[in-house]
Amino acid sequence: MKTLVQSGVTSVVGLVAFGLMVFLPAGTFDYWRGWAFIAVFAAATLIPSAYLAVKNPEALRRRMQAGPGAETRPLQKLISAVAFVSMGAMIVISALDFRFGWSNVPAAVSVVGLVLVAVGLTVAMLVTIQNGYAAANVKVESGQQLSSTGWYGFVRHPMYFGNVIMMVGVPLALGSYWGLLIVVAGLVVLALRINDEEALLTQELAGYREYMQKVHYRLMPYVW
Repeated sequence: MKTLVQSGVTSVVGLVAFGLMVFLPAGTFDYWRGWAFIAVFAAATLIPSAYLAVKNPEALRRRMQAGPGAETRPLQKLISAVAFVSMGAMIVISALDFRFGWSNVPAAVSVVGLVLVAVGLTVAMLVTIQNGYAAANVKVESGQQLSSTGWYGFVRHPMYFGNVIMMVGVPLALGSYWGLLIVVAGLVVLALRINDEEALLTQELAGYREYMQKVHYRLMPYVW
């Protein structure tokens, strides 16, 4: 119950922050894309979080330990900080794009973006449901077992794969093509995070080196 309450408070604070990042730069509340984006984001995170709170509260607790302060490796602290700033910049730039009309994004494309946001977040949460050790920070815990099936038989970092889908969807959902430029920075940050994370996993997680030989792609099948 305590984890569920903490998750609820964190979600409310997060949604308020999202609202400020969306509607302040947009300069108006008359922004259906902004409302739809927040609604989809809330549904795709709150519903799985409620499930985890009941079925596996420890996994939800790990998921909530996010941000630079939750990282133990110096490089990951920097990467996490850049990732948070990049996500905020993506939302703000997309909302400014709407305000000043830099892009002409059809409503249908924004709907596709909303679907991508929902799919990406759902994938990330399903990975957490499958692997309770799939935390938002980089570490190996005592007793942690290697996951190599399900989503992990697809790519080595399926949670990040979901994040990529979500990142592509955010600017489109908010009606911006210029916001897609931030996706490039996001991919660079993810690549750096994955390389450093795998250096840790090969040292501390039993069987990970052999798993890398079995599942060749880190983030995107047939790409990398």
